[in-house]
Amino acid sequence: MINKRNEILNSDIFAHIPDSSYMPRWGVLLIDMVLVSIAFWTSLWIGYGAFSYEFQPEGVLPAWQEFLIIMVLQFVCFWLFHTYSGILRYSTFIDTIKSLLAVLSCGVALLVFNYAYNHLGGRQLLLNTLIIIYMPIAFVLLFCLRVGVKTLYELLYQHAMGSPKVMIYGTQSAGIAIAKMLRSSGNAPYRPVGFIDDNTKRKNYDLMGLHVHQLNDKLFEWMRIRNIHHVIVSPLKMREIQPARDLQVFIDHNIRILTTPSFTELEQDQEADVKRIGRIDSIQIEDLLERPTININTDNVLHIMRDKVVLISGAAGSIGSELVRQVQKYEPKAVVLLEMAESALHDLVLDLKNQYPKGRFIPVIADVRDRQRIEQVFNEFRPDVVYHAAAYKHVPLMENYPNEAIIANVLGTENMADMAVKYKADRFVMISTDKAVNPTNIMGASKRIAEIYVQSLFNKLHQTDANCTKFITTRFGNVLGSNGSVIPYFKKQIAAGGPVTVTHPDIIRYFMTIPEACTLVLEASTLGKGGEIFVFDMGQPVKILDLAKNMIRLAGYTPSEDIPIVFTGLRPGEKLYEELLNQKETTLPTENEKILVARVREEQYDNVKPRIDSLIEMAHSNKPFMTVQLMKQIVPEYISNNSIYEQLDK
Repeated sequence: MINKRNEILNSDIFAHIPDSSYMPRWGVLLIDMVLVSIAFWTSLWIGYGAFSYEFQPEGVLPAWQEFLIIMVLQFVCFWLFHTYSGILRYSTFIDTIKSLLAVLSCGVALLVFNYAYNHLGGRQLLLNTLIIIYMPIAFVLLFCLRVGVKTLYELLYQHAMGSPKVMIYGTQSAGIAIAKMLRSSGNAPYRPVGFIDDNTKRKNYDLMGLHVHQLNDKLFEWMRIRNIHHVIVSPLKMREIQPARDLQVFIDHNIRILTTPSFTELEQDQEADVKRIGRIDSIQIEDLLERPTININTDNVLHIMRDKVVLISGAAGSIGSELVRQVQKYEPKAVVLLEMAESALHDLVLDLKNQYPKGRFIPVIADVRDRQRIEQVFNEFRPDVVYHAAAYKHVPLMENYPNEAIIANVLGTENMADMAVKYKADRFVMISTDKAVNPTNIMGASKRIAEIYVQSLFNKLHQTDANCTKFITTRFGNVLGSNGSVIPYFKKQIAAGGPVTVTHPDIIRYFMTIPEACTLVLEASTLGKGGEIFVFDMGQPVKILDLAKNMIRLAGYTPSEDIPIVFTGLRPGEKLYEELLNQKETTLPTENEKILVARVREEQYDNVKPRIDSLIEMAHSNKPFMTVQLMKQIVPEYISNNSIYEQLDK
């Protein structure tokens, strides 16, 4: 018998329930009137002894006239309190209060009317006892209708086919709100079947008729038997836990983790997409790797940005575009968007005009390698603050094109820095990389040479002019989700069914979110007095193999079974781990614990300038081996790895 019941409940007989149309308002009002009619005759039977009118006391109106009076007055009260406007299946506490007020108002009005009529006419229209009995009976019937319909709908909906079953991790208000949202939505993508609580002190209790399970091995066995493969983590729970650590247990059991934005998050983000409200999304690997919120001194940033012209090179890139958005918050006079990629710049401008209709953005097509063009830009706009983010950054590609890396990363930086000095910019902030430390590849070495140039340039200028342009360098590692980075690449491979390619099982990298990196860049630009190389606290390094496995599991697959992982070997110029500081370098703290000042080997501008000019000249002559040989002379710690240029180190 039980098996037959479960078979019926789990069949598609109830599949249409979530999509059923709502009862019209007049239908709800009609049902309410029927219920209060039943309440009247029931109270009449209780008050007078039976439906037989021989028990009706003398001096009161006939029963049918009493019925008409009460029904008319009750109809008016229903209309006044709009008790019929709610949807029965989604009845709330407010709907219950409306019904109670409507019944009480009708009863009180009848008592007052009855007292007045008795005082003026010497007789009662109906017994007060009848009115007092009628009110609780009418309210109970109205209440039972709403609770009954809602409970029945939720019971049938729980067994309606089409939506995957889901557990909700978090038993506080946010978790309960998610469960209510899923239950009340006619087209919800998931069906809540239980809650998960990691508080071991609270056991064996229910919420909203759903059992609250403890987070342990028994839970996962229970979920496996019932074919439950999804968990929604409430926003409050996400803030309480450390996602990278506490959600790993779900990933290890191949359970897909979902989440939804909190109302607090949406209120704080003035540009939040309204469509995100109430939306359930798969959690992203970025959410698991994201670090604690960074606090910066916004007053300092505002001081150097407000009413100033800010120029950002590489403005349409991952870092550049985020810098543009963050800079805009500090009320600059104008933001010059210097970019050589026409389509990317066009898309960025359209996006910015939509997000910041009052902002002044000046798109400029220009190449940092073209000195004459860069001088035209500086001469026209006279920027006060320059963020130099334009660079070639892909290690394996630059290993094949060292001349192009030098021309873009070194000559481009030299052009930008020289023009910043000539046109008296207040600050010049260069975006560097952790690959500039003990470089093993062309890209890292080219960025280190660019660092040497701007630092030596400042030191020379500062000897004769204390108010010269302040040159500041910032170093950080890989940014999550940047163009061409490993995470978007893995996502494409997983979407294509694999395989996911990892260069080496032991390779590790530091990661930082794009907003976090740019926030620290802005802070560093205010801390710098000139000539510093700032290093960001990148947290703990991440093993790329573990990253790939977790991304596969988050996509709902099993690593090495559904999606194979293939090791391809280290790429040219790549090393197993990145360093943020040279072994001979030390750091000094700043007022922001996330930012350190690297004490690096400094070069004299008069010594290094001729060598860099020779390097650039050699790069223009398209002689890659001779170019790399000069790079190694300028950066002695540059030792090639897995590269054709290793022979130059012998």
